[in-house]
Amino acid sequence: MSESNVKFTRDEALDFHSRGRPGKIEIIASKPMATQRDLSLAYSPGVAVPVEEIAADPGKAYDLTAKGNLVAVISNGTAILGLGNLGALAAKPVMEGKAVLFKRFADVDSIDIEVDTADPQRFIEAVELLGPSFGGINLEDIAAPECFLIEQALKERMNIPVFHDDQHGTAIITAAGLINACYLTDRKFSDIRVVVNGAGSAAIACTELIKAMGVRGDHVIMCDRKGVIHKGRTDLDQFKSAHAVETDRRTLHEALNGADVFLGLSAGGALKAEWVMEMAPSPIIFAMANPDPEITPPEAKKARPDAIIATGRSDYPNQVNNVLGFPFIFRGALDVRATGINEEMKIAAANALAELAREPVPEEVAAAYGGVSHRFGPDYIIPAPFDPRLIEIVPLAVAKAAMDSGVAQKPIADIDDYRRTLRARLNPTASVLSLAYETAKANPKRVLFAEGEEPNVLRAAIAFKEGGYGTPVLVGREAVYDMLAELGVDDPKSYEVLNSRNSPLVGRAVDYIYAKHQRHGLLRRAVERMVNQDRNTFTAAMLALGEGDAMITGTTRPFSQSLNQVRWVIDDEDGPIPFGIHVIAARGGRTVLIADTAVTERPTAEQLAGIAIRSAAFARRMGQEPRVAFISYTTFGNPPGRHIEELRDAVKLLDTLQTDFEYEGEMGPDVALNHEMQAKYYPFTRLTGPANILVMPGLQSANISSKLVRALGGEIALGPYLMGMSLPVQIAPMTATTSDLVTLAVLAGGGADAIRKVPSRRAKA
Repeated sequence: MSESNVKFTRDEALDFHSRGRPGKIEIIASKPMATQRDLSLAYSPGVAVPVEEIAADPGKAYDLTAKGNLVAVISNGTAILGLGNLGALAAKPVMEGKAVLFKRFADVDSIDIEVDTADPQRFIEAVELLGPSFGGINLEDIAAPECFLIEQALKERMNIPVFHDDQHGTAIITAAGLINACYLTDRKFSDIRVVVNGAGSAAIACTELIKAMGVRGDHVIMCDRKGVIHKGRTDLDQFKSAHAVETDRRTLHEALNGADVFLGLSAGGALKAEWVMEMAPSPIIFAMANPDPEITPPEAKKARPDAIIATGRSDYPNQVNNVLGFPFIFRGALDVRATGINEEMKIAAANALAELAREPVPEEVAAAYGGVSHRFGPDYIIPAPFDPRLIEIVPLAVAKAAMDSGVAQKPIADIDDYRRTLRARLNPTASVLSLAYETAKANPKRVLFAEGEEPNVLRAAIAFKEGGYGTPVLVGREAVYDMLAELGVDDPKSYEVLNSRNSPLVGRAVDYIYAKHQRHGLLRRAVERMVNQDRNTFTAAMLALGEGDAMITGTTRPFSQSLNQVRWVIDDEDGPIPFGIHVIAARGGRTVLIADTAVTERPTAEQLAGIAIRSAAFARRMGQEPRVAFISYTTFGNPPGRHIEELRDAVKLLDTLQTDFEYEGEMGPDVALNHEMQAKYYPFTRLTGPANILVMPGLQSANISSKLVRALGGEIALGPYLMGMSLPVQIAPMTATTSDLVTLAVLAGGGADAIRKVPSRRAKA
């Protein structure tokens, strides 16, 4: 496991685990449990049907129960973190935490089980009997050498993945880092000489894995507390003796002379700086003892400035963190119903992690490193745990390896579809946005990024280009090229940059804006000044003149200010006013759009109807069949109230138009989102299901609702997405992340086609 540099008090830690519902996990039903009928289907007598199906075909347990996405995290508490043998009950907080990590990073459901025995045989028998309940077994915090016996026996007896993370998780992440360290120093696995200090479960697993990946056995020297493990020793158990070598070296100091790699899984301070000086050029040092590494990176760098160093701590570069591995390895294994996790799957995971670290670093990764941007190199050879791409890349590599090695019982037929499913597991909004992303790839656009000198915007532009979604056009000064290089772009000049001070297009921009406003008292020299100094003005003009298909701005100034600047150059769409949509992604994959959350305080009936039309088109672009509800505190006049006429008139106006979507109102949100209630109490409703577009009566209710839902329900809210402009413009919130900006760019690019395809409300009238 890894060591964090996050500081907290004992009271804070105790409060975190005890406040509210004690512990860190709870069980939430995935099916309705509100009625007697629900309970009858969930239990008796309805449950008899799937029981009979599984009895006849055991494989159907994966289709009819949670088994296929359920992992047991099991320990006996004999080696809890760095605290030692504190017993099974004391291990429970750690195992609950492990279960949370499974869910957080890979959407794997997990239950912790603490087995109260130190007897390996009793432990094996207890876990073996749990096989029917789970899709996989994650062993944790079990002392060596018993952990080797336990894992091997369970792998032989059970037909599901069994994985001791303390061993193999550390080994996989270490191997990934070693791949990249060798890449940077122009070494091959078959040539490197490795010294392993420590002979516990993780050390032995690391050694076995790198040997399986090509490191020669006679090039690895392992040391324990007594020194080098060599052929002449008579005090070795079967696990250590497997790595004994013929050598005349007897101490760690002697073993390190000329070595290329040091893998430390032992104790703090075990590696002396003067010994590092005797290693080969550009030594590779993995000092993974926790909480204190065998040598700190500053000490190692002082002795050998050419060294590449990794530790288990988050406050140093290159953190070896098991969370990079186990959630995603199980994700891939479960998805193909693998009968085990073999060497091929581990190697595939290590290679996938190594390749990911070589990719350009997104903003989320920079945030995980304290806001410091990193690129592949000596201080960045291992991906950060919060890299959002892990969920897509590692499980896919593991699943493919399982299929290729013959342990997959349910091979994946459509890899692209599986990739989209993985993205959706991490972020519930991803499933909603996947269609927009696929459309962007099939029909890429030129997107103008108005704030081209902002690091976050540059990262988004890089991701937009490398994702194949279109061509980013950066509005900024010449310094943009240097900034791109600092962010890891190999060929910054391949990016197009428009400088509002010296671009040959400035004259055209001035001509366009002056012609638009010259009869409103605006002098040409004032236009020239605005074009030169304000990037929103210049970028909007470029969009209007056809130099791009869409525009992104907003990260450096308030939404309303950006909108006013853009509207000064670009007209509103003929029909509905500009308005904002928030996308609320709730648990269970349910997605609801809320409008208008950004622009008009009290829209008229005509404006509300226009918002409904454009929102329906937006929903279709996101793969949803639109069902619009006009929201109020009253449902069809019950209870009676005021200020509902605009909503009623909007419905009446839509009745006169040739709409192609369902709409209804006025109604409360509890009714709009509950179709059973609609059918029971309001059988005349025109909605055939729960509403997925909520048109609010005013800006206050819309904006407050979207923020309350996010704050209280834990749902993810994206937006606002700007609609109703004659050209596709998106204004990001000032807090937007790289991912938010890429999504806005994708939607803006798609909006170029949508604006042409969706008739305005006036045209229909």
